[in-house]
Amino acid sequence: MLHLFYLLLKHFGPQHWWPAQSPFEVMVGAVLTQNTAWKNVEQAIANLREAGVLDPRALFSVSSQVLEELIRPAGFYRVKAARLRSLVEYILDRYGGEVELMAREPGWLLRKELLSIHGIGEETADSILLYALDKPFFVVDTYTRRILTRQGVIKGREPYSEIQRLFMESLPADVELYKEYHALLVELGKRYCKTRSPLCLECPLYLEVGCG
Repeated sequence: MLHLFYLLLKHFGPQHWWPAQSPFEVMVGAVLTQNTAWKNVEQAIANLREAGVLDPRALFSVSSQVLEELIRPAGFYRVKAARLRSLVEYILDRYGGEVELMAREPGWLLRKELLSIHGIGEETADSILLYALDKPFFVVDTYTRRILTRQGVIKGREPYSEIQRLFMESLPADVELYKEYHALLVELGKRYCKTRSPLCLECPLYLEVGCG
């Protein structure tokens, strides 16, 4: 796994992901990016920032209708507005709206709490843990699954936890490494390992190690 990381890092360079101005913004982005392209999330976040509601208390204070309109560019805006409200209620009730207090808790506890929130699945929870709270949980997304399947590392239908374990048992528990690795896999998936018409012959992994 580490060999693949260095191949991708050599080809793409550091990604410095997740693009955000605060940990809470990362949390919001993790919910908004569900089933949509990042460019749509960026517009929704820009709307929230312009409205001055990118902190838990401010976001909770706006009406559902206003919130839905602000995040409309991200798609599924009614569903995502409800999920954001559930996340914010949790942060307010459990940590008084202080993300810094959340970050002091152990990762295993935070993951358990996040997964109990309506609409927060494993990928979203781990994105929040890794990118917002600096907890070493590797994020497994569609790109990761597709790349590993085409590399012959997995069959493709393994559960999230099994794929995550492949990374976390073979890599040091390093937050920055996990961030860079995940971001590099996203970049590879977007540029080369596409769902349709993948650019296999141009892919940096194919050129170095081939495909399974």
